[in-house]
Amino acid sequence: MNNALIDPPIEIETGTSPSASVIWLHGLGADGNDFVPIVSELPLPDALDIRFIFPHAPVQPVTCNGGYAMRSWYDIFSLEEFDHEDEAGLIASRQILTSLIENENRRGIPTQRIIVMGFSQGGAVALYTGLRHTQTLAGIAALSTYLPLHKKTRDERSTENQSTPVFMAHGLRDMVVKYEYGERSCTILKDLDYNIRWKSYDMEHNVCNEEIADIGAWLAECLRI
Repeated sequence: MNNALIDPPIEIETGTSPSASVIWLHGLGADGNDFVPIVSELPLPDALDIRFIFPHAPVQPVTCNGGYAMRSWYDIFSLEEFDHEDEAGLIASRQILTSLIENENRRGIPTQRIIVMGFSQGGAVALYTGLRHTQTLAGIAALSTYLPLHKKTRDERSTENQSTPVFMAHGLRDMVVKYEYGERSCTILKDLDYNIRWKSYDMEHNVCNEEIADIGAWLAECLRI
């Protein structure tokens, strides 16, 4: 996978002078438009101007979908077990996300005012990248997802984000990325002394109004001014 985005990300600014950025990665087969409507539903303080960035994943074949080409941050071999993972694809998507962070730095937003987050496959990339990023982020959010390459996290993690707030949420009835995978990932990170806020909701593989409210409150807490 090329580590450059072909299609420019969608951007929404909640004010005229953004002082923080949220980079939000979509799930498998979706695109950057997927979570755009949620921005207006987030309960954010009027004084907090945020630039929301919604990148589009590259199009590539996905093994678990019969090799059909779709927007994907990395290849997925199976949704039943994650011991066989596309490390090269994860590394490439980490480079994409890192480039987006660095672009925000060039636009005047320090890394300490940037949150990386994602849903499902995008959440896995947010975790994989955020825990390894060499500058302190404002927060990492992982929605309805799991910790990829979890056996390498201890050795590859960055001390700069050891204390960074991590928001993890999962649907109790999720049959795509099973609830137990998210819960197990949360346990692994807690055992590594990460600052985890875990939330579960009575939903499937999606987001709900209660979760949106919790995300908004968490974003405001991480980016308080």
